[in-house]
Amino acid sequence: MLALLLLLSAESPAMAETLRGMVKAVHDGDTVVLVGRGTGRVTLRLYGVDAPETRKPDKPGQPFGSQAKRVLMFKVLGKEVTAEVQDRDQYGRAVGVLLLAGRDINAEMVSEGMAWAYRQFLHGPYASRYIQLEEQARRQRRGFWRDSNPQPPWEFRRGQKRRR
Repeated sequence: MLALLLLLSAESPAMAETLRGMVKAVHDGDTVVLVGRGTGRVTLRLYGVDAPETRKPDKPGQPFGSQAKRVLMFKVLGKEVTAEVQDRDQYGRAVGVLLLAGRDINAEMVSEGMAWAYRQFLHGPYASRYIQLEEQARRQRRGFWRDSNPQPPWEFRRGQKRRR
């Protein structure tokens, strides 16, 4: 019984991995590259948020995709950050909450209308906060909420897959 309890507690979110490093690159509005002593180079997908898609050489982007990337770059590029890893995604990326001097950067992106609360993958204590921030950004018409009906990135990606 004790062994089972130890195994379960080792997998609990309270035991989440914490990464520290400098942001060396920003791929888009929800993905950065950290480089740190002991951690090496880590691609981090921001947990619980989904930013508009940026244009790629072989794929179109969404309105506000490049702005979301620039906002995230301005906030964190070249700065020392902490990431509280919540999970790993299908591509092997760490998925976590990005913190800069105690500020929740994921929450800021949602609050500024630069990312949606990604309800499909949002759980626990962050869920209600990020959803509340998204609703507030929508009411105040911040960022992409200035558009009458912005398309969430997951719908945009689904539409792109159908076109191929």
